[in-house]
Amino acid sequence: MDKLIVVRGGGDIATGTAHRLKRCGFPVIILETPAPTVIRRRVAFASAVFEGETVVEGIKAKLYDNREAAMAAVKTEVVPVLVDGAGCCIEKIHPDVVVDGILAKRNLGTHTGMAPAVIGIGPGFAAPMDVHAVIESKRGHDLGKVILNGSALPDTGIPGNIGGYTGERLLRAGCEGIVSSIKDIGDAIKKGEVVCTVSGQPVFAAIDGIIRGLIRNGSTVYSGMKIGDIDPRNEKTYCFTISDKARAISGGVMEALFILS
Repeated sequence: MDKLIVVRGGGDIATGTAHRLKRCGFPVIILETPAPTVIRRRVAFASAVFEGETVVEGIKAKLYDNREAAMAAVKTEVVPVLVDGAGCCIEKIHPDVVVDGILAKRNLGTHTGMAPAVIGIGPGFAAPMDVHAVIESKRGHDLGKVILNGSALPDTGIPGNIGGYTGERLLRAGCEGIVSSIKDIGDAIKKGEVVCTVSGQPVFAAIDGIIRGLIRNGSTVYSGMKIGDIDPRNEKTYCFTISDKARAISGGVMEALFILS
């Protein structure tokens, strides 16, 4: 398990992948942007960018300010996080595997020349042209499927069904501005309650449930941007553990890794 793996992105799906790879003994480095707009912060290694370090299900991620220190840390039990959204360090550290877990719904520069095995999660990639393998990210029968020739299903803009709800689960900014939190991740919420404000404009819950994800307080957002997620299943533990979706996708990444090795 000496293959160095770079994971682009530190959101909840990328974290689920990095977590599984690290548990299986692979050295992993996370690359993130300077101000990640992550929603499921309690299960995202991206939170280390703001907090210095974070722990998800027993595995710690820690922010490092240089490539050399991060490379030394991969030999420890820590997952190092580097601020390098463009992936500039990839050509310098020569990883064996690059996983694009940004989930931007489009390719932000990942290509097959980055490593012997390059894996893209979700829509925006075509195998084997852009990447060597694509992992299906849409909830349903094919979630986590490894695609060696073709692309993942296109983004429909409709979130997956959880507890009978789709778009109602999401919290979106009604205007451009700064987020001011009233509730926090893990809090119970009732339909019609205010979860947060954006430049003073309230953001209301559309359903009853528990706040599973909420963008960091003080974040700058644009109108219509997804800034939170309500879970109608009322299981507080789901807010602080890796999701079924992330686990399925991480299994697909692991499968692709071995296929491409």
